[in-house]
Amino acid sequence: MMGRAVDLKSWPRAEQFRLFRTYARPHYAITTRIVVSRLMAEHGERNLSPFRTTLHAIGAGLHAVPELRMRFKGDKVRLYDRLLLSPTIPLENGDFRYTYMAWNPDRARFDRHAAEKIEEVRAGVPLNANDGTVEDVAYLSCLPWLDYTSLDNALPGSDDCIPRVSWGKIVPKGDGHDMAMTLQVHHALVDGLQVARFFEATQAALDSV
Repeated sequence: MMGRAVDLKSWPRAEQFRLFRTYARPHYAITTRIVVSRLMAEHGERNLSPFRTTLHAIGAGLHAVPELRMRFKGDKVRLYDRLLLSPTIPLENGDFRYTYMAWNPDRARFDRHAAEKIEEVRAGVPLNANDGTVEDVAYLSCLPWLDYTSLDNALPGSDDCIPRVSWGKIVPKGDGHDMAMTLQVHHALVDGLQVARFFEATQAALDSV
């Protein structure tokens, strides 16, 4: 997808964009708790995969916030209508590979597509890392072994503006369950308000499974 050019002359965040482009470390990450009580209550009876259902909810959160679908190269900013989701897929030997999934607002259709892509990876593929040519993507990773409190990602450079979403171990809380989730973004494109809107939309998607 080519995306639509953002006119910096009329974009309200143009001044912030130019400011944070000068930073040596322009990325920041926010971690919060996400409630997954409904998912855990329903997944057995309805055969819901917690991993794939969370992928879909994260996709809903990303697509609810235009700033998370913006990318830049130099002074050119583009807005994409639809993103690919690129989660890490664990292998039985403890290694992992990347895959690329086309997000679909229809959860059942996305779930079937995601299951197929995961099986393709586990059947044997190369690492399949993005070489920088794919912009309309978000990187996702699950850490099911850790109930963490904060997280930071390895980044190839200060101009990398692809959002990273991570989530941790599902743990009991009160009468339900929750888990840590982190969104890491480039401050030239995304402020705290947009991060909050992402978490709200992701939570709403998980509450409606």
